[in-house]
Amino acid sequence: MNNSMYDKKTKNYRCKNLCMSMFAASTMLLAACASTPPPTLALQAAEQAIANAEQARVADYASPELSEAREKMAAAKTAVHEENMQKAQRLAEQARVDAELALAKSGTGRANTVNDEMQKSTETIRQEMQRNTGARQ
Repeated sequence: MNNSMYDKKTKNYRCKNLCMSMFAASTMLLAACASTPPPTLALQAAEQAIANAEQARVADYASPELSEAREKMAAAKTAVHEENMQKAQRLAEQARVDAELALAKSGTGRANTVNDEMQKSTETIRQEMQRNTGARQ
């Protein structure tokens, strides 16, 4: 009987230690989540990327991507107000990437437009050369 009481006390002691350890771990986890600072740098980078895209007038070539960047930026700011910093960080990074994509697509679109104009000009010159060569003969 004495041995049985010792086993019960040992089990109770182990259970209390386990419960205390779990409580301490969960408290530390909550404290870490609560103290996460706003993703200021990610938000600033996204704002700058959107501003760069707007200055480059990407709307003609990549309007959907720029709209997506603006929407994600607004959602990131909302997440900051809701104190969901991880979500805000992710959305800010996505907004920056979308704005950079819009800028890149815009550059490609402009380059394609210039290329098309140059090909048309080259074809016009070629036709003029053939016409002039044929008239002299």
